[in-house]
Amino acid sequence: MTAHRAATRNPWTFVPTLYFAEGLPYAIINIVSTLLYVDMGVPNDTMTKWTSLLMWPWILKPLWAPLVDAYATKRRWMLAMHAAMSICCIAAGLLLSSHHFFLLTFMAFFIGAFISATYDIAADGFYMLALNERDQALYNGFRAGFYRLAMVFASGALVYLAGKLEVSTGSAAQSWMIALFTAGVIFLAALGYHSVMLPRPVTDHPSRDATTQRSASFRDIIRAYFQQERIGVVIAFIVFYRLGEAMLLKLVQPFLKQGRDVGGLGLSTSDVGIVYGTVGILALIGGGILGGYLIAKYGLRRCLWPFVIAMHLPDLFFVYLAYVQPSIAWAYPLVAMEQFGYGLGFTIFTVYLMYSAEGEYKTSHYAISTGIMAFGMWLATYWSGDVQQYLGYQKFFIVVCFLTIPGMLTIPFLPKKERQG
Repeated sequence: MTAHRAATRNPWTFVPTLYFAEGLPYAIINIVSTLLYVDMGVPNDTMTKWTSLLMWPWILKPLWAPLVDAYATKRRWMLAMHAAMSICCIAAGLLLSSHHFFLLTFMAFFIGAFISATYDIAADGFYMLALNERDQALYNGFRAGFYRLAMVFASGALVYLAGKLEVSTGSAAQSWMIALFTAGVIFLAALGYHSVMLPRPVTDHPSRDATTQRSASFRDIIRAYFQQERIGVVIAFIVFYRLGEAMLLKLVQPFLKQGRDVGGLGLSTSDVGIVYGTVGILALIGGGILGGYLIAKYGLRRCLWPFVIAMHLPDLFFVYLAYVQPSIAWAYPLVAMEQFGYGLGFTIFTVYLMYSAEGEYKTSHYAISTGIMAFGMWLATYWSGDVQQYLGYQKFFIVVCFLTIPGMLTIPFLPKKERQG
């Protein structure tokens, strides 16, 4: 009986913390670090060039995903990454007092990015091993929701704490050191909690018998990935499905904040925080939760096109906002509906990727797919500012709407994926 309880637990006891712990380091490294460096007096051009490099471990993570498959269990990988991430945060905090703090803390964050990306590989693989197919769909929205809550916590609570401490101590380095120490303590708490509460699925084991071969062949894993049914169509779907949304992602908040004379809505910073950072994120989480529930109840195939349309059609709302420039009262419902639709559409996307990851190397194959997705997102966001500056907001949002079409054109040709829980 005890062994059975160790192998299976109620997903509510570990899924929320599993993905909160996944979102927190990503937000600290990619969002909070930029605010930290600005506070420490690093020029914007230097800060943006260097911090943009911190995204690459997530893009390249498929290269070492086979190691996660081949050595130890996913459970052990995650616990080790908790400990390593705690050390990284504490080290970065201590290094802020150095004369060479920028280079040293950047190195700490870059190492932390590899640690975080490795945790992502293990956590996503563990999720697919610890939950049956029906629960994978059912809890998909919740895992996305708690991932987002971690980002809100990092960019909200930790930044708020650092700001308050700076007022009382008069030292940016000391205030950020305490904020990073706080993050380190949180990762230690996650280590303690997960060492007790994470289940031990019987299928969570290295992909190859260590007595016959110490590691999975990277060549075999890559070959198996590209031998999947209609893999060219699948890769095109992964790259193009979020193309329009990726272009939109970096420009929504500037559009809401910038003045009406340059095509924006002219909202205050606090208004943008409420419209997009609070109402928008809550709508996004709600869409993800509802999407996971509906997929679990009705199946992937029946939900596919309604969710795809729900994700892409609301992009037209930004065309309306750009041309009409209405009052803030219109921004609340339109941004909320766009984010709610995005929650539905992103859920169908991630569930399809999970259902596509099959066989002995499912963890590596899912990591490869998410790495391709990250690279496609990076390319789109990299050019989005240039496109907006050249076209202006009105034409830019029209382009965004047209960029949703290539991804939709791939859907009829995708291999059919459906699982019954």
